[in-house]
Amino acid sequence: MGRIQDLHTEQGQSPWLDNLRRGWLHGGEMQQWIDRGVRGLTSNPSIFAKAMTDTDEYDADLRRLVGEGKSVTDAYWDLVVDDIQAATELLRPVFEASDGEDGYVSVEVSPTLANNTDQTVEAARELDRRLTSPNLYIKVPATIEGVPAIQTLIGEGTSVNVTLIFGLERYAAVMEAYIAGLETYAAANPGANLGSISSVASFFISRVDVEVDRRLDAIGSDQSAALMGKAAVANAKLAYQMFEKTFSGPRWDALADRGARVQRPLWASTSTKNPTYPDTLYVDELIGPDTVNTLPDKTLNAFDDHGTVARTIDADMAAAYQVVEDLQSLGIDLEEVAVKLEEEGVGSFAKAFDEVLETLGTRAEEVS
Repeated sequence: MGRIQDLHTEQGQSPWLDNLRRGWLHGGEMQQWIDRGVRGLTSNPSIFAKAMTDTDEYDADLRRLVGEGKSVTDAYWDLVVDDIQAATELLRPVFEASDGEDGYVSVEVSPTLANNTDQTVEAARELDRRLTSPNLYIKVPATIEGVPAIQTLIGEGTSVNVTLIFGLERYAAVMEAYIAGLETYAAANPGANLGSISSVASFFISRVDVEVDRRLDAIGSDQSAALMGKAAVANAKLAYQMFEKTFSGPRWDALADRGARVQRPLWASTSTKNPTYPDTLYVDELIGPDTVNTLPDKTLNAFDDHGTVARTIDADMAAAYQVVEDLQSLGIDLEEVAVKLEEEGVGSFAKAFDEVLETLGTRAEEVS
């Protein structure tokens, strides 16, 4: 057994793969990742944009779909649905062996809907109708408009991966949406076991350090230099404390008694962007039970080679609080950083979505 498997067997953390390629699904690579200990898969518009534009693996199906009279947008979603369906089938054994804890595949609603609650809900329902797999997560961004959509979907019994969480205030709202949604479902379905509903809260890591380090570098003092590369891990550690507190006590116990699952924190964006930082920094420092870490293949390979398997998520909490306090003393507010990063994240995914449609449109003209 390697370190990827040890994360789960020794520390209760589920390693997922943050990438998807059509060739992996049908060529055996994805199964190899599962055999090595990968317990789930996440995708996003940027991942699909890269997969569809960097290879010719989709061209034959694109030619067929356009030939059938489909629009480029409809063809895109057909291609996405085919890949996600294949991935859920590969991961179904993990889902069944873990009694529904892992084995999930995430597919995101159109990022262009991030600021529209009703359209997000309808898009999520449509994806859920097309992909009937029990091990499917519909990915919804944690924008102000996304949070009520999440509550509605959970209340309808849909499993959700909440994405683009950067700050603690929004994270608290996401957990509340999940619990309130479960309460709605429980009230509407007396006696039903709530274990069929699952959710993860994708808390983004590396982008926090990128933005905070930029501000620290601009300050240029010894104190600011000492804080470089520390904000993201401290932010996540405080989030984990909030998770433990939220999923305990009488309100949660009433749902847990009916089989409800905690909404696990999922550490996302965990490849280091700064080449001077250890390549496994955001894995080594965020290990703990009831968590997920979704990793690009390069980071998974690095961790399997030289990562450290040990519980770290709640180690030295005093230092984590001190980092946040020191940042505030320098005028860096992590909540303000979170707002900026959310806007950039939504914009980045929307741009990737538009670009892949444009590229597919060009290819459709070439093959028509």
